[in-house]
Amino acid sequence: MKDECGICKRVLSFSRLKKCTRCKQLFCWDCMVADVATGDSAKMLCLNCARRIVSPRLASKYEGLTKHLKFRAAFTNTVKLSFARIDGLIGTNLPMEAYRNESWWNNSASSAHAKGWLDAGWEVQEVNLKEGWVYFRKVRDNVDQPRGKRCKRKINTEVTKPFTPVPAHPFKSKVPSKTKVSKLYARILNLERQRNAIYRQRSFKGGRSPHEKRLFGSTEKPSK
Repeated sequence: MKDECGICKRVLSFSRLKKCTRCKQLFCWDCMVADVATGDSAKMLCLNCARRIVSPRLASKYEGLTKHLKFRAAFTNTVKLSFARIDGLIGTNLPMEAYRNESWWNNSASSAHAKGWLDAGWEVQEVNLKEGWVYFRKVRDNVDQPRGKRCKRKINTEVTKPFTPVPAHPFKSKVPSKTKVSKLYARILNLERQRNAIYRQRSFKGGRSPHEKRLFGSTEKPSK
């Protein structure tokens, strides 16, 4: 039995492959190292998992604010957020300098907190420390457009030729077949026979009902 390595994609036998203790996938011995956290050679990790442990991706403290402003950029150009709302977006409290000094809210690209709204395409327009809110204004669009990918070509909707309508077909009424007509006619005759049979049965038993006599009149012969 053979399988391929999850990194180098070499097809090897199961005896030359080992399962990573973290991601539980099969890798060859060349693509695995001992546990970098404990140094235990009995617990082997793949190179991908080892890299995540050694150099994890550090998320910015204000990444939640950046995502919220990118979301609001789709349908508005201005956003007013309270300091408490921003605390909820970033998952922690703002520093005391943000409550005391308006210069903390300057649109300076050198500060880490200002990159939170500048990277999203927004700038701080007004700050009110007394009431505890900040007013953001959108300055650019398409900040999430991936690099290295070609943009989709715009579809040319300009009409270059005169419009030619689709030819309309005249409506033709469908003529029923002779088989359907004969079946329908036979059904009507059967209904008439059933109605006449019921009428004869009523007449044989006791004549017409009082309602029928008043409606059609009495035509029965007097008994001798």
